[in-house]
Amino acid sequence: MKTRTINLALQGGGAHGAFTWGVLDRLLDEPWLDFEGVTGTSAGAMNAVMLAEGWRKDGRAGAKEQLSAFWGAVSSKGFGLLLPEGVESSLTRWWLHTMQYISPYDINMLDINPLRDMLSGLVNFEALSKESPFSLYIAATAVRSGKLALFRESVLSVNHLLASACLPKIHKAIEIDGEYYWDGGFAGNPAIFPLIYDCSSKDILIVLLQTLDLDALPTGAEAIAERVTELGFQAHFMREMRAIAEFRENVSFGFVPGTKAWKLQKMRLHILQNQAYLSSLDQASKYNTRKGFLEALFLAGQSTAEQWLSQHQNDIGRRASCDISALFGA
Repeated sequence: MKTRTINLALQGGGAHGAFTWGVLDRLLDEPWLDFEGVTGTSAGAMNAVMLAEGWRKDGRAGAKEQLSAFWGAVSSKGFGLLLPEGVESSLTRWWLHTMQYISPYDINMLDINPLRDMLSGLVNFEALSKESPFSLYIAATAVRSGKLALFRESVLSVNHLLASACLPKIHKAIEIDGEYYWDGGFAGNPAIFPLIYDCSSKDILIVLLQTLDLDALPTGAEAIAERVTELGFQAHFMREMRAIAEFRENVSFGFVPGTKAWKLQKMRLHILQNQAYLSSLDQASKYNTRKGFLEALFLAGQSTAEQWLSQHQNDIGRRASCDISALFGA
């Protein structure tokens, strides 16, 4: 099959990012599929950097190995809230509720973040900044202004990656060149526009970890709280996609204001998600880093990617495989 190139947009979602690991692992099995640009937020940023670092070392096989090493380290190092079997969900909810009233500046005064040492051991940031096989766009949120910051592969350090995944109730803000950053999900989860304007490939595959539509109205206190949190991390993405949808509708009526408009018009969007599976997982499971749970997410990601490829691989390079207006329009 003729080689086709796509861009990837990887959403954040804590431990649920292991689903994206499975997706990427399956995509890497296709020798005809290449990547140009990758944008990622939080767990999506971790996956993006591991994909690039592994490919830098040893191509597709290296990317698979690097992703596996990262998620294996996440489970073995206990970065989640590891509690006795059978009580994780209730105690994690209690912990999340308690963290609303406690600052990391009070309980983590030494700013200990075990993820820092793990990432430094897994990624040669100096080499990656010089030899990245892909264009990388790692999202973080500037605390003072609320603006989206996109860190490129040429400047990447462990701090940039930590900034993208910095949950303000758990870790102190990450300082980079005098600015402070929190999780990129507050400003772009994920950011799409750099893939449209900065990359040559017209195909963009968005890997979603949050559902676009709920099957039922949340009425319980926990369900409402979970949905409020999800909306907070999805609002900017939904606004960006709606703006794209509305613009493309205007283009269909002949309104084309410039070269950027041409890129928007020619963009081919693809969305990969497993709404039924991921919506069955509660908010607390995003902090579950047990090996068995991460492996279940990995397998779900693999099978979802397999199904998506069987349905849409021939769309890549030819046409969009989803209706932007139907999904994101008014």
